[in-house]
Amino acid sequence: MSAVCGPDAEAVTRGLGFDCHDVSPWFSIRPPWEAAHWTMPLLELLVIGGAVFALVHAIRRHRAGDPVNLALWCASLVYLFVIEPPLYFPEWFGLERQYGFIFAHNRFSVQFMADRLPLYIVAFYPMISQLAYELVRSLGIFRARGALIGSVAVAFACQVFYEVFDHLGPQLKWWAWNGNNRIVNQPALAAVPMNSMLLFASVSMGAMTYLVVRLTGTRRGWPLAARILLAGVLTPLTMAIAGIPSNLVGGNITAQAWVLGAELALLWLAGTWIFVRHRGPGEPLSVFARFYPAVYLGVMAVFWLGALPSFLSAEDGTPIGSGLYALACFLGAGLMLAALYRVRREAPAAV
Repeated sequence: MSAVCGPDAEAVTRGLGFDCHDVSPWFSIRPPWEAAHWTMPLLELLVIGGAVFALVHAIRRHRAGDPVNLALWCASLVYLFVIEPPLYFPEWFGLERQYGFIFAHNRFSVQFMADRLPLYIVAFYPMISQLAYELVRSLGIFRARGALIGSVAVAFACQVFYEVFDHLGPQLKWWAWNGNNRIVNQPALAAVPMNSMLLFASVSMGAMTYLVVRLTGTRRGWPLAARILLAGVLTPLTMAIAGIPSNLVGGNITAQAWVLGAELALLWLAGTWIFVRHRGPGEPLSVFARFYPAVYLGVMAVFWLGALPSFLSAEDGTPIGSGLYALACFLGAGLMLAALYRVRREAPAAV
Protein backbone atom coordinates (compact mmCIF):
# COMPACT_ATOMS: atom_id res chain seq x y z
CA MET A 1 0.00 0.00 0.00
CA SER A 2 2.98 2.36 -0.28
CA ALA A 3 1.42 3.91 -3.37
CA VAL A 4 -1.31 5.40 -1.18
CA CYS A 5 0.79 6.00 1.91
CA GLY A 6 3.24 8.77 1.19
CA PRO A 7 5.11 10.74 3.86
CA ASP A 8 2.18 13.07 4.65
CA ALA A 9 -0.33 10.22 4.85
CA GLU A 10 2.04 8.24 7.02
CA ALA A 11 2.50 11.14 9.45
CA VAL A 12 -1.24 11.89 9.68
CA THR A 13 -2.31 8.28 10.22
CA ARG A 14 0.37 7.69 12.83
CA GLY A 15 -0.97 10.73 14.66
CA LEU A 16 -4.34 8.96 14.67
CA GLY A 17 -2.75 5.83 16.09
CA PHE A 18 -2.27 3.51 13.13
CA ASP A 19 0.00 2.95 10.14
CA CYS A 20 -1.42 3.53 6.66
CA HIS A 21 0.90 0.84 5.31
CA ASP A 22 -1.00 -1.72 7.40
CA VAL A 23 -4.44 -1.51 5.78
CA SER A 24 -6.71 -3.71 3.68
CA PRO A 25 -6.94 -2.44 0.10
CA TRP A 26 -10.69 -2.92 -0.30
CA PHE A 27 -12.57 -3.61 2.92
CA SER A 28 -11.93 -4.01 6.63
CA ILE A 29 -14.07 -4.66 9.68
CA ARG A 30 -13.13 -4.47 13.33
CA PRO A 31 -15.00 -4.66 16.68
CA PRO A 32 -16.49 -1.33 17.80
CA TRP A 33 -14.94 -1.74 21.26
CA GLU A 34 -11.50 -1.43 19.68
CA ALA A 35 -12.23 2.12 18.54
CA ALA A 36 -9.75 4.81 19.56
CA HIS A 37 -12.43 6.90 21.33
CA TRP A 38 -15.71 6.03 23.04
CA THR A 39 -17.66 8.39 20.79
CA MET A 40 -16.72 6.59 17.57
CA PRO A 41 -19.12 3.60 17.71
CA LEU A 42 -21.89 5.89 18.96
CA LEU A 43 -21.23 8.24 16.04
CA GLU A 44 -21.49 5.30 13.63
CA LEU A 45 -24.79 4.22 15.17
CA LEU A 46 -26.17 7.76 15.04
CA VAL A 47 -25.25 8.39 11.41
CA ILE A 48 -25.87 4.96 9.89
CA GLY A 49 -29.12 4.62 11.81
CA GLY A 50 -30.13 8.08 10.60
CA ALA A 51 -29.40 7.19 6.98
CA VAL A 52 -31.51 4.03 7.23
CA PHE A 53 -34.31 5.97 8.96
CA ALA A 54 -34.14 8.58 6.18
CA LEU A 55 -34.29 5.88 3.50
CA VAL A 56 -37.41 4.33 5.01
CA HIS A 57 -39.00 7.77 5.14
CA ALA A 58 -37.96 8.53 1.55
CA ILE A 59 -39.49 5.27 0.27
CA ARG A 60 -42.75 6.09 2.06
CA ARG A 61 -42.78 9.57 0.50
CA HIS A 62 -42.12 8.07 -2.92
CA ARG A 63 -44.99 5.61 -2.54
CA ALA A 64 -47.19 8.55 -1.54
CA GLY A 65 -46.32 10.31 -4.81
CA ASP A 66 -43.36 12.54 -3.89
CA PRO A 67 -40.05 11.27 -5.34
CA VAL A 68 -37.85 14.13 -4.09
CA ASN A 69 -36.75 12.55 -0.81
CA LEU A 70 -35.73 9.28 -2.43
CA ALA A 71 -34.05 11.07 -5.34
CA LEU A 72 -32.09 13.26 -2.94
CA TRP A 73 -31.07 10.27 -0.81
CA CYS A 74 -29.72 8.44 -3.86
CA ALA A 75 -28.17 11.55 -5.46
CA SER A 76 -26.20 12.06 -2.24
CA LEU A 77 -24.51 8.69 -2.82
CA VAL A 78 -23.82 9.49 -6.47
CA TYR A 79 -22.20 12.75 -5.36
CA LEU A 80 -20.20 10.86 -2.72
CA PHE A 81 -18.73 8.43 -5.23
CA VAL A 82 -17.92 11.24 -7.67
CA ILE A 83 -16.22 13.57 -5.18
CA GLU A 84 -14.57 11.33 -2.58
CA PRO A 85 -12.13 9.10 -4.56
CA PRO A 86 -10.21 12.07 -6.06
CA LEU A 87 -9.94 13.64 -2.61
CA TYR A 88 -8.71 10.43 -0.97
CA PHE A 89 -6.41 9.37 -3.81
CA PRO A 90 -5.52 12.45 -5.90
CA GLU A 91 -2.48 10.62 -7.27
CA TRP A 92 -4.79 8.13 -9.01
CA PHE A 93 -6.45 10.94 -10.96
CA GLY A 94 -3.42 13.08 -11.74
CA LEU A 95 -4.56 15.67 -9.17
CA GLU A 96 -1.77 15.36 -6.61
CA ARG A 97 -0.27 18.69 -7.64
CA GLN A 98 -3.68 20.44 -7.42
CA TYR A 99 -4.88 18.88 -4.16
CA GLY A 100 -2.08 17.04 -2.38
CA PHE A 101 -2.84 14.74 0.53
CA ILE A 102 -5.77 16.33 2.38
CA PHE A 103 -6.83 14.22 5.39
CA ALA A 104 -7.28 10.74 6.81
CA HIS A 105 -10.10 9.15 8.77
CA ASN A 106 -9.46 7.15 11.89
CA ARG A 107 -10.24 3.44 12.02
CA PHE A 108 -13.95 2.83 12.49
CA SER A 109 -15.85 -0.47 12.57
CA VAL A 110 -16.26 -0.76 8.80
CA GLN A 111 -13.90 0.87 6.28
CA PHE A 112 -13.41 0.86 2.52
CA MET A 113 -10.72 2.01 0.08
CA ALA A 114 -7.56 1.28 2.08
CA ASP A 115 -9.26 2.43 5.29
CA ARG A 116 -9.77 5.90 3.80
CA LEU A 117 -13.59 5.70 3.66
CA PRO A 118 -15.57 4.66 6.78
CA LEU A 119 -19.07 3.28 6.27
CA TYR A 120 -20.48 6.03 8.47
CA ILE A 121 -19.17 8.66 6.04
CA VAL A 122 -21.00 6.90 3.20
CA ALA A 123 -24.13 7.16 5.34
CA PHE A 124 -23.45 10.74 6.41
CA TYR A 125 -24.19 12.24 2.99
CA PRO A 126 -27.77 10.94 2.60
CA MET A 127 -28.40 11.45 6.32
CA ILE A 128 -27.46 15.14 6.42
CA SER A 129 -29.13 15.96 3.11
CA GLN A 130 -32.38 14.38 4.29
CA LEU A 131 -32.17 16.03 7.71
CA ALA A 132 -31.83 19.51 6.21
CA TYR A 133 -34.28 19.01 3.34
CA GLU A 134 -36.99 17.48 5.50
CA LEU A 135 -36.63 20.23 8.09
CA VAL A 136 -37.01 22.96 5.44
CA ARG A 137 -39.79 21.13 3.60
CA SER A 138 -41.71 20.57 6.84
CA LEU A 139 -41.58 24.29 7.61
CA GLY A 140 -43.33 24.92 4.28
CA ILE A 141 -40.51 26.97 2.78
CA PHE A 142 -40.34 25.02 -0.49
CA ARG A 143 -44.07 25.28 -0.99
CA ALA A 144 -44.18 28.99 -0.17
CA ARG A 145 -40.89 30.24 -1.67
CA GLY A 146 -39.95 27.77 -4.40
CA ALA A 147 -36.95 25.60 -5.22
CA LEU A 148 -34.21 28.28 -5.17
CA ILE A 149 -35.05 29.89 -1.82
CA GLY A 150 -35.80 26.49 -0.33
CA SER A 151 -32.41 25.19 -1.44
CA VAL A 152 -30.63 28.18 0.09
CA ALA A 153 -32.46 27.38 3.33
CA VAL A 154 -31.23 23.77 3.02
CA ALA A 155 -27.65 25.01 2.53
CA PHE A 156 -27.95 27.06 5.72
CA ALA A 157 -29.56 24.20 7.67
CA CYS A 158 -26.74 21.91 6.55
CA GLN A 159 -24.20 24.50 7.70
CA VAL A 160 -25.46 24.62 11.28
CA PHE A 161 -26.12 20.89 11.67
CA TYR A 162 -22.94 19.83 9.86
CA GLU A 163 -20.52 22.19 11.59
CA VAL A 164 -21.33 21.01 15.11
CA PHE A 165 -19.88 17.73 13.84
CA ASP A 166 -17.10 19.23 11.69
CA HIS A 167 -15.61 21.33 14.51
CA LEU A 168 -15.53 18.41 16.93
CA GLY A 169 -14.07 15.64 14.76
CA PRO A 170 -10.39 16.73 14.74
CA GLN A 171 -10.24 17.00 18.54
CA LEU A 172 -11.72 13.52 19.07
CA LYS A 173 -9.53 12.12 16.27
CA TRP A 174 -12.46 11.02 14.14
CA TRP A 175 -10.21 12.28 11.35
CA ALA A 176 -7.12 14.46 10.96
CA TRP A 177 -6.33 17.15 8.42
CA ASN A 178 -2.90 17.31 6.82
CA GLY A 179 -1.36 20.45 8.30
CA ASN A 180 1.26 20.53 5.54
CA ASN A 181 -1.38 20.95 2.85
CA ARG A 182 -1.74 24.69 2.23
CA ILE A 183 -3.51 24.19 -1.11
CA VAL A 184 -6.81 22.89 0.26
CA ASN A 185 -6.59 23.03 4.06
CA GLN A 186 -5.79 26.73 4.35
CA PRO A 187 -7.23 29.10 5.33
CA ALA A 188 -8.84 27.47 8.35
CA LEU A 189 -11.13 28.50 11.19
CA ALA A 190 -9.32 26.91 14.14
CA ALA A 191 -8.65 23.34 12.94
CA VAL A 192 -11.34 23.27 10.21
CA PRO A 193 -10.52 24.31 6.62
CA MET A 194 -12.85 27.08 5.48
CA ASN A 195 -13.15 25.51 2.03
CA SER A 196 -14.71 22.47 3.71
CA MET A 197 -17.05 24.63 5.78
CA LEU A 198 -18.40 26.47 2.73
CA LEU A 199 -18.21 24.04 -0.17
CA PHE A 200 -18.87 20.68 1.48
CA ALA A 201 -21.11 21.70 4.36
CA SER A 202 -23.37 24.06 2.40
CA VAL A 203 -22.81 24.65 -1.31
CA SER A 204 -22.87 20.97 -2.24
CA MET A 205 -26.05 20.14 -0.31
CA GLY A 206 -27.91 23.28 -1.34
CA ALA A 207 -27.00 22.87 -5.02
CA MET A 208 -27.81 19.16 -5.03
CA THR A 209 -31.19 19.84 -3.44
CA TYR A 210 -31.99 22.47 -6.07
CA LEU A 211 -30.98 20.11 -8.89
CA VAL A 212 -33.02 17.24 -7.47
CA VAL A 213 -36.13 19.36 -6.88
CA ARG A 214 -36.02 20.87 -10.36
CA LEU A 215 -35.14 17.66 -12.18
CA THR A 216 -37.74 15.53 -10.41
CA GLY A 217 -40.32 18.21 -11.18
CA THR A 218 -39.76 18.09 -14.94
CA ARG A 219 -42.05 16.24 -17.32
CA ARG A 220 -39.52 15.33 -19.97
CA GLY A 221 -39.92 11.61 -19.72
CA TRP A 222 -36.47 10.96 -18.26
CA PRO A 223 -36.25 7.95 -15.96
CA LEU A 224 -35.93 8.92 -12.32
CA ALA A 225 -32.60 7.10 -12.12
CA ALA A 226 -31.18 9.29 -14.90
CA ARG A 227 -32.28 12.46 -13.10
CA ILE A 228 -30.71 11.24 -9.87
CA LEU A 229 -27.45 10.46 -11.66
CA LEU A 230 -27.40 13.87 -13.36
CA ALA A 231 -28.01 15.74 -10.08
CA GLY A 232 -25.24 13.85 -8.30
CA VAL A 233 -22.73 14.32 -11.11
CA LEU A 234 -23.45 18.05 -11.55
CA THR A 235 -23.14 18.88 -7.87
CA PRO A 236 -19.30 18.97 -7.81
CA LEU A 237 -19.43 21.42 -10.74
CA THR A 238 -21.44 23.86 -8.62
CA MET A 239 -18.80 23.56 -5.89
CA ALA A 240 -16.09 24.45 -8.39
CA ILE A 241 -18.08 27.53 -9.44
CA ALA A 242 -18.61 28.60 -5.82
CA GLY A 243 -14.87 28.20 -5.22
CA ILE A 244 -13.89 30.64 -7.98
CA PRO A 245 -13.89 33.81 -5.80
CA SER A 246 -11.37 32.40 -3.32
CA ASN A 247 -9.33 30.82 -6.12
CA LEU A 248 -8.92 34.24 -7.72
CA VAL A 249 -6.79 35.25 -4.75
CA GLY A 250 -5.08 31.87 -4.48
CA GLY A 251 -1.69 31.98 -2.83
CA ASN A 252 -2.74 34.72 -0.43
CA ILE A 253 -4.12 32.89 2.60
CA THR A 254 -5.32 36.06 4.30
CA ALA A 255 -7.23 37.23 1.24
CA GLN A 256 -8.76 33.79 0.80
CA ALA A 257 -9.88 33.82 4.43
CA TRP A 258 -11.64 37.14 3.91
CA VAL A 259 -13.36 35.91 0.73
CA LEU A 260 -14.50 32.63 2.27
CA GLY A 261 -15.53 34.41 5.46
CA ALA A 262 -17.62 36.85 3.43
CA GLU A 263 -19.30 34.00 1.58
CA LEU A 264 -20.09 32.25 4.86
CA ALA A 265 -21.44 35.51 6.28
CA LEU A 266 -23.70 35.91 3.23
CA LEU A 267 -24.98 32.37 3.78
CA TRP A 268 -25.78 33.16 7.42
CA LEU A 269 -27.52 36.40 6.46
CA ALA A 270 -29.54 34.80 3.67
CA GLY A 271 -30.42 31.73 5.72
CA THR A 272 -31.42 33.74 8.78
CA TRP A 273 -33.56 36.06 6.63
CA ILE A 274 -35.37 33.12 5.03
CA PHE A 275 -36.14 31.39 8.32
CA VAL A 276 -37.08 34.56 10.20
CA ARG A 277 -39.29 35.98 7.44
CA HIS A 278 -41.09 32.72 6.77
CA ARG A 279 -44.56 32.83 8.28
CA GLY A 280 -46.45 30.40 6.08
CA PRO A 281 -48.13 27.22 7.32
CA GLY A 282 -45.94 24.17 7.58
CA GLU A 283 -46.36 20.69 6.20
CA PRO A 284 -47.55 17.79 8.36
CA LEU A 285 -44.55 16.53 10.31
CA SER A 286 -43.14 13.16 9.36
CA VAL A 287 -41.84 10.79 12.01
CA PHE A 288 -38.32 11.34 10.67
CA ALA A 289 -38.55 15.14 10.94
CA ARG A 290 -40.16 14.96 14.35
CA PHE A 291 -37.45 12.85 15.97
CA TYR A 292 -34.18 12.52 14.08
CA PRO A 293 -32.90 16.13 13.86
CA ALA A 294 -33.40 16.52 17.62
CA VAL A 295 -31.71 13.18 18.35
CA TYR A 296 -28.76 14.10 16.12
CA LEU A 297 -28.33 17.50 17.76
CA GLY A 298 -28.73 16.05 21.24
CA VAL A 299 -26.07 13.38 20.70
CA MET A 300 -23.69 16.00 19.28
CA ALA A 301 -24.29 18.11 22.38
CA VAL A 302 -23.38 15.11 24.57
CA PHE A 303 -20.19 14.59 22.55
CA TRP A 304 -19.28 18.26 22.95
CA LEU A 305 -19.90 18.17 26.69
CA GLY A 306 -17.67 15.11 26.99
CA ALA A 307 -14.95 16.85 24.98
CA LEU A 308 -15.26 20.21 26.75
CA PRO A 309 -12.62 19.68 29.48
CA SER A 310 -9.99 18.70 26.89
CA PHE A 311 -11.14 21.52 24.63
CA LEU A 312 -10.70 24.12 27.37
CA SER A 313 -7.30 22.78 28.40
CA ALA A 314 -5.98 22.30 24.86
CA GLU A 315 -2.47 23.59 24.27
CA ASP A 316 -1.14 25.26 21.14
CA GLY A 317 -0.94 22.78 18.29
CA THR A 318 -3.85 20.64 19.49
CA PRO A 319 -6.36 20.28 16.63
CA ILE A 320 -9.57 21.75 18.00
CA GLY A 321 -12.47 23.44 16.26
CA SER A 322 -13.91 26.85 16.94
CA GLY A 323 -16.03 26.69 20.08
CA LEU A 324 -17.73 30.01 19.32
CA TYR A 325 -18.68 28.97 15.79
CA ALA A 326 -19.96 25.60 17.01
CA LEU A 327 -22.00 27.39 19.69
CA ALA A 328 -23.54 29.67 17.03
CA CYS A 329 -24.40 26.58 14.99
CA PHE A 330 -26.00 24.89 17.99
CA LEU A 331 -28.07 28.03 18.57
CA GLY A 332 -29.13 28.23 14.93
CA ALA A 333 -30.04 24.54 14.82
CA GLY A 334 -31.94 24.81 18.10
CA LEU A 335 -34.02 27.72 16.78
CA MET A 336 -34.81 25.74 13.64
CA LEU A 337 -36.03 22.86 15.78
CA ALA A 338 -38.17 25.25 17.84
CA ALA A 339 -39.79 26.47 14.62
CA LEU A 340 -40.24 22.86 13.49
CA TYR A 341 -42.08 21.90 16.67
CA ARG A 342 -44.33 24.91 16.28
CA VAL A 343 -45.35 23.31 12.99
CA ARG A 344 -45.97 20.06 14.85
CA ARG A 345 -48.54 21.77 17.06
CA GLU A 346 -50.28 23.32 14.09
CA ALA A 347 -50.36 20.38 11.68
CA PRO A 348 -51.21 16.69 11.93
CA ALA A 349 -48.53 14.05 11.74
CA ALA A 350 -47.53 12.43 8.47
CA VAL A 351 -45.50 9.47 7.34
